[in-house]
Amino acid sequence: MLRTLDLVLVGAMIAAATVTYQIKHAAEIKLEEVADLQAKIKLQEETIDLLEADWSLLNQPSRLQRLSTAFEAELGLKPIDATQMAQPDELPGFASDFAPKIAEGETDATLTTGSVQP
Repeated sequence: MLRTLDLVLVGAMIAAATVTYQIKHAAEIKLEEVADLQAKIKLQEETIDLLEADWSLLNQPSRLQRLSTAFEAELGLKPIDATQMAQPDELPGFASDFAPKIAEGETDATLTTGSVQP
């Protein structure tokens, strides 16, 4: 009887050791995956920082002015005249078009909207 109990306990210890090893191995694999993802994230962040720096360098007003002066003849660039701007009567709507409409018999205080009922 003692020998059977010993064999059962030894078998349980071996099973527990096997499960523990498998869990440890799976955790190490996941840890490697996390480290790999963190490295990829860091690389992407550094790439974004580099691209933002490049973008700000390319959009410097002095650089753009120098390029527009250099390629003015080829591109047909010229300064904007004040007359090229739209006149108020050329705009699509007036402020009065967007004012709330008041029905007969209502005042501003009794004006109802679709969401508020008096």
